[in-house]
Amino acid sequence: MTEQLNRITVHGTPVVPGIAYGPAIWPSSRPELVTDAPALDEADREAAVDAFVAAAKAVENRLLGRAAEATGAAAEVLQANAAMAADRGWIGAAKKSIAGGVPPVQAAIAATEQFVVLFTKVGGLMAERVTDLEDIRDRVIAELSGLPEPGVPMPETPSVLCADDLAPADTAGLDATKIIGLVTIYGGPTSHTAIIARQLGIPCIVAAKELESISAGIPILIDGTTGDVIAEPDPGHARELVEQSRIDRERVSTWTGPGQTADGRPVDVLANVQDGAGARAAASTAAGGIGLFRTELCFLGRETEPTVDEQAAIYAEVLEAFAGKKVIIRTLDAGSDKPLKFANHQEEANPALGVRGVRIAWQDMGILNRQLDAIAAAAASTNSSPWVMAPMIATPAEAKCFADAVRARDLVPGVMVEIPAAALLADQILEHVEFLSIGTNDLAQYTMAADRMSSELADLTDPWQPAVLALVARTAQAGQAAGKRVGVCGEAAADPLLACVLAGLGVSSLSCAAASVAGVGAKVGSVTMAQCEAAAAAVLATGDPVAARKAAADAIS
Repeated sequence: MTEQLNRITVHGTPVVPGIAYGPAIWPSSRPELVTDAPALDEADREAAVDAFVAAAKAVENRLLGRAAEATGAAAEVLQANAAMAADRGWIGAAKKSIAGGVPPVQAAIAATEQFVVLFTKVGGLMAERVTDLEDIRDRVIAELSGLPEPGVPMPETPSVLCADDLAPADTAGLDATKIIGLVTIYGGPTSHTAIIARQLGIPCIVAAKELESISAGIPILIDGTTGDVIAEPDPGHARELVEQSRIDRERVSTWTGPGQTADGRPVDVLANVQDGAGARAAASTAAGGIGLFRTELCFLGRETEPTVDEQAAIYAEVLEAFAGKKVIIRTLDAGSDKPLKFANHQEEANPALGVRGVRIAWQDMGILNRQLDAIAAAAASTNSSPWVMAPMIATPAEAKCFADAVRARDLVPGVMVEIPAAALLADQILEHVEFLSIGTNDLAQYTMAADRMSSELADLTDPWQPAVLALVARTAQAGQAAGKRVGVCGEAAADPLLACVLAGLGVSSLSCAAASVAGVGAKVGSVTMAQCEAAAAAVLATGDPVAARKAAADAIS
């Protein structure tokens, strides 16, 4: 496309394929952050505290209301942001400032800055929370000031949304008939923006560092496969490309499975879900099952741990939606940027490398045992046989400990490969479990020593990094040698071209957002396994993501 138009204005990291053409729009202005203001009279301070608390509560309730209307990733991120609006530490810091005479708006700014400094110092996945907290601050200030809620405008005509970055509250409420594409200056391949864009099925590009050169109203064409953003392209040619993209999408939409290559080699195409509503939506696609059921949603934001019965009811909804099909349940993956109020998390210098995932169980096996009891109860009530996997396994001994607990409940044990150590010792881990599922989001982060939420490092956390794919290949080879299945459930599986490469590396199943299922299945079904293997070999011989993409495309074309 770029050679034909020769009007490249900006280049970023592509995360959701497709072509979109329309006027650029930018989010409405955020409240001006005025840090200087006269001190409050002592007689007014109590009322000012009440006003701040009321504003924060209004924002929390608004976000919870949107979460209740959303599903999947959108519901999770909105619920997480609502919890941040109610965070006792942040609210407490602001209340303390107000009690000392600082007006509510300035107190919100100061409290936010205090936590921004903390999150930035901590690094890791906590860096994502900076954008989220600043969004909460702006919404609370707007509420206090009687201003319109900041965020994304609703255009009258289909438009391409451009932004520095997008908070979950913005991306989760997007209308895909009005916002037909996303481009951001910041963000990475696994940011909230990218994940929700995949759920919506709209082209998305992140880390487009020169995007500010494009003004609102200028017609732009974006290519979510190459990462190119073209300002003021030839209208006729742009429409031809959009029409071809539409035809390609229609062809994809007719894919009905099963997951296999053109020469009949099975490659399961599964869906990632987070709740019963998401599972029912995924069941309307051609997904052959669920490759990743994230169970965090029923834990996050709660003051107390959900009971076994409460959990079992939630899990049963998902199992019922895919009755008779494979369902892989991931045990609680909390900690780091998803703290549990009832787990007594201690402050950590680097939470991304700390007590998260299954490591919570090593500190309190009761949480894991009760979750496994709930999964077993849900399996019995639905006459299902789910597979169960643990996140953040690092050693064969950890895999054995988890597998023993799972087998004790007549469930099928597996583990996620997210830590390079697990990929390097995959053969030993497979002595204890029945399957592996590769989480490419974290595997890329830990392999490349790059925070996956850092836009400055987005090229390092690109799932096309050959070093990451080399670890995927090693893990898949271990699975083939052991005669056990190895899948990919990270965002890499949602890229149709990369899906072909993964199949060529020996991956037996690909699990992605429901909106990506047909695109992945159709692409894999259009090539032979020999082509996939040739593409995989070509990619492993490259040294960077750009070269890897080109090598794969050349091998498959």
